[in-house]
Amino acid sequence: MFLYLVQHGEAKSKEEDPLRPLSDEGGKLVEKTAKYLGKLKPNINKIIHSGKLRAEQTARSISVELSPKLTISQEDYLSPNDDPNIWADRLKKSETDIMIVGHLPYLSRLTSLLLCGDGKIDLITFKNAGAVCLKREESGEWSLIWILIPEMIL
Repeated sequence: MFLYLVQHGEAKSKEEDPLRPLSDEGGKLVEKTAKYLGKLKPNINKIIHSGKLRAEQTARSISVELSPKLTISQEDYLSPNDDPNIWADRLKKSETDIMIVGHLPYLSRLTSLLLCGDGKIDLITFKNAGAVCLKREESGEWSLIWILIPEMIL
C-alpha cells in the first residue's frame, strides 16, 4: 500500500480572509505539484482532507490531474494538532493507496509515527504544496519512497 501525504498550498492570512483559502501563489504551486503527480500516475483510490478550505482546494486541484472519478472526502482527525495515532491505526487496515491532504504539524507527526514509531521526532520537513510518498511493506513497516517539493519541479 502506498500513502501520499500532501501539505496544502500556501494560504491567505486570517486578516486577508478568515476562511484561509489558497493564495494565488499557493494555488499555482499546488497546480504545479498536481501536474507532476499526474505524470507519475499513482494508483490512488481516494483523497482525504481535513475539511479546512485550503486542504480541500488542494485536494480538488490534485484530483483534476489524477482522475476525475477519484473520490474526495473530508475526514475527522486530520486537523493541525490532532492525534496522528488515530489515522496510523486506520492505515494499518487499509489495503488501497490513499492520499491525505493536510497541515503541519499533523503531517510531520504522522510521518514520523509511521516511519519510526514516534510522532514527536521531526523526521521530514514538509513544504507548502509538497508531497511525501510512503509504502507499507508486507511486514507492516513503513518506508519512505520519495519526497517532492514544488521547487524541484522544472
